[in-house]
Amino acid sequence: MSQHPAVEKFQNVLSQEHVVTNPRRTEHYRSGWRSGIGTALAVLFPQTLVEYWRVLDICITHNCIVIMQAAKTGLTEGSTPSGDDYDREVVVINTLAMNQLIMLGDGEQIVSFPGTTLHKLEKTLKPLSRSPHSVIGSSGLGATVVGGVANNSGGALVKRGPAYTELALFAQVNEQGELSLINHLGIDLGNSPEEMLQNLENGQFDHAYVAPETSDTPDTGTRKQASARNYQALLRDVDADTPSRYNADTSRLYEASGCAGKLAVFAVRLDSFPVPKKEKTFYIGTNSATALTNLRRKILGEFTNLPEVGEYMHRDIFDVSQNYGKDTFLSVKHFGTDRMPKLFALKGRIDSTLKNVKWLPSHLSDRVMQFVASLFPQHLPKRLLEYREKYEHYLILKVSDGGIAETEAFLPEFFADKGNGEYFECNAEEATSAALHRFAAAGAAIRYELLNQKQVGELIALDIALRRNEFDWVEQLPASLQDKIDKPLYYGHFFCHVFHQDYVLKKGVDAKEVKAEMLKILDARGAKYPAEHNVGHLYKAEDGVVQFYKKLDPTNTFNPGIGKMEKTKRNCACCL
Repeated sequence: MSQHPAVEKFQNVLSQEHVVTNPRRTEHYRSGWRSGIGTALAVLFPQTLVEYWRVLDICITHNCIVIMQAAKTGLTEGSTPSGDDYDREVVVINTLAMNQLIMLGDGEQIVSFPGTTLHKLEKTLKPLSRSPHSVIGSSGLGATVVGGVANNSGGALVKRGPAYTELALFAQVNEQGELSLINHLGIDLGNSPEEMLQNLENGQFDHAYVAPETSDTPDTGTRKQASARNYQALLRDVDADTPSRYNADTSRLYEASGCAGKLAVFAVRLDSFPVPKKEKTFYIGTNSATALTNLRRKILGEFTNLPEVGEYMHRDIFDVSQNYGKDTFLSVKHFGTDRMPKLFALKGRIDSTLKNVKWLPSHLSDRVMQFVASLFPQHLPKRLLEYREKYEHYLILKVSDGGIAETEAFLPEFFADKGNGEYFECNAEEATSAALHRFAAAGAAIRYELLNQKQVGELIALDIALRRNEFDWVEQLPASLQDKIDKPLYYGHFFCHVFHQDYVLKKGVDAKEVKAEMLKILDARGAKYPAEHNVGHLYKAEDGVVQFYKKLDPTNTFNPGIGKMEKTKRNCACCL
């Protein structure tokens, strides 16, 4: 069988070791983290920005579909092929090798290459007393900065909103089918594509930082935003009947921001944030959802200083995380976040290899990790376990600097009414454990479903944004749906009202039918979904998102089929 002409050209640019065509070797890169798999002509691993540009140009010349991929941590199949019904050859370009990070000024802003991880950004900024948009969470899995921007990802940090920038360097295919490199970084890099990319990679440009205009300064149109600057004001509007952040918010769709792989992003420029001088964590337990509603509205509406973190867990996910997230908890606690991205990547490759060995039990790596974790003693502090026995709802509230005094004055008064529950100030061990326990929740839900497949059905994972004025945030499912669910699991980012709702179904239940019913209920409640994991191949894109994708990618060359859009090539001038 003759080789596709593009493959030889890829090999001339990258060398054979960075052009993988064997289906068994490409399987890991063609399959999603939770679900989904598709075919591909090749998986490419460019090592420099110039190589990235050259192989991209070959793809366009040979009429190939291009799917950009980094750490592959997405949950909605958005960075992998989906099926084998594309009308052109599919090429996956993995960008992880291009992981340079450049500081502007004293770290007030950064320029991130496509493979730079959130973890690397956090680690680089730490000595400068600065922090990135997101910490732990997806950063512990090896997620990239560009991936977060491309999907308007959210995060646990209350003050910072979704990942957003209007400053980026990206490649686009226009209506005539022509590839061009567009420099909107706000940095002079030269003229031709390869000159711009070489200058960026070699750091040959002005590294000065120019402070952004304040909200009191008239908008001259000369300075673009490098973060979601109005987010705190949005969050404080607790009487608004719309969510605070969600993927389909058209005010957060701008070129690379929210592009979902419909552009080939080479670099983004983002703000960093000063690290608080002092922090305290409070752990809250209650049996009253109304009490948490009132607490949220009071803090957002009346506090001068917003919290750093406000993470919610229900008792059911507390239990699942305690039993099925223990290995994740212990790994981060004892090995730190440095090794987590590599460990997750290694696990993915092992799983991809072992599942082809028929005589081995399914999900062997998960079974081994679950067993090893069970040999360790209880890992959660005593007071967290005591609250688990007394209360149904838990809130991890971290505050900083001026917010500490506000919180210390507010909580005793609020919880003087014993019906509201109670709280305690965490010591260092309790604060770390509470955060890690919450972090382990998402993976624990998956582990529970995987290791109990003989007894339970599929897992439906939804991330939803409720209206800011929603009082009845605890879901009340009709009995017809409750009867189909083995275990509903609720956790999320409480102050922005973004919740992760995972449902482990009973054996034999049709997951597609249940999901469709749930989405109808969410529509009726005025909720938006997905809130932060983007549409991928699992959700239908809203009209505003569809138009945005078509504007970015008029020929449907990049990541076709996402948002349940068409996979076929759209007419362009060069095809007429």
